[in-house]
Amino acid sequence: MDKIFGGMVLLGVPLSIAGSLMHWPTLMMFGIYCLTIIALSSYMGRATESLAIITGPRIGGLLNATFGNAVELIISIFALKAGLIEVVLASLTGSVLGNLLLVAGLSFFLGGLKYKRQTFNEHDARHNSGLLMFAVIVAFVVPEIFSMGMDESKTLSLSVGISIIMIVLYLAALFFKLVTHRGVYAGKSEESPHHEEPEWTKGRAIAVLLVATLAVAYVSENLVHTFEVVGESFGWTELFIGVIVVAIVGNAAEHASAILMAMKNKMDVAVEIAVGSTLQIAMFVAPLLVLLSLMFNESMPLVFTVPELVSMVTAVLLAVIISNDGETNWFEGLTLLAAYVIMGIGFYLL
Repeated sequence: MDKIFGGMVLLGVPLSIAGSLMHWPTLMMFGIYCLTIIALSSYMGRATESLAIITGPRIGGLLNATFGNAVELIISIFALKAGLIEVVLASLTGSVLGNLLLVAGLSFFLGGLKYKRQTFNEHDARHNSGLLMFAVIVAFVVPEIFSMGMDESKTLSLSVGISIIMIVLYLAALFFKLVTHRGVYAGKSEESPHHEEPEWTKGRAIAVLLVATLAVAYVSENLVHTFEVVGESFGWTELFIGVIVVAIVGNAAEHASAILMAMKNKMDVAVEIAVGSTLQIAMFVAPLLVLLSLMFNESMPLVFTVPELVSMVTAVLLAVIISNDGETNWFEGLTLLAAYVIMGIGFYLL
């Protein structure tokens, strides 16, 4: 598989450059850009996995979430620049749904087929549950409700205020988990770690991450310009492109990493990637995009559509109920996947 992704990178990056300069057919370039980003994401995933082994499961999970979301952030910044506000908000929705239902679902399902019962740190699960409830149900629903009686200026001011609070709380949550309470709620994998050799050295892993991120930035800028033509050709709305296409392509790195960790029975890392990535999207990436949008022609308020909000709230509640006991199995994974497919059909038909 690594050789396939390696070949895709060697072919995809030059083809992306050549195609953008020579104006090849848009639909063909859309496919090339998506496959190239997914292949580059696999290298980012391998690099972060090496760093995860070196740094430990908690920081490793945070690194996986961060560099997985780097792709999403880059695509969203270029989409904001192009004025595609709906696509950006939809992609944020898709990331929340994708991480909580698709990534966690596939991890629980495939890991559960190999191991009848898998466990992870229930204290972390409960801590993350509270943050998920805050990030989505409080910080996303409040702007929607209050904005009903506000004009655009006041709605944007409310969004900026909430965004700043969310970023501060997210940084405080990291400080709590990695500094003041590090080791207080140690999981089994942290109490009795087994020796595992990283694929790459720390220096090489960091170098691969930097080069891959730069390549993703170039390809993402070109990918954004294909959305309009692709939507018209396939009959896809901006909502569907954002929720499904951009979210899956943008989060391919942590998709692969979380599933791989679950197959190795490293559920602490797998859950940290899926849930940690959701928290980072909701509490850091989304607020950061709101603040960055102030620099562009069209600012982005933190106001989602009703279908987006209902889907995210439902995904959070389902994920919290399933993960709070600190153990999982293949059937719980299948339940999450079923929920994702139902929502995907809904967004396609909207």
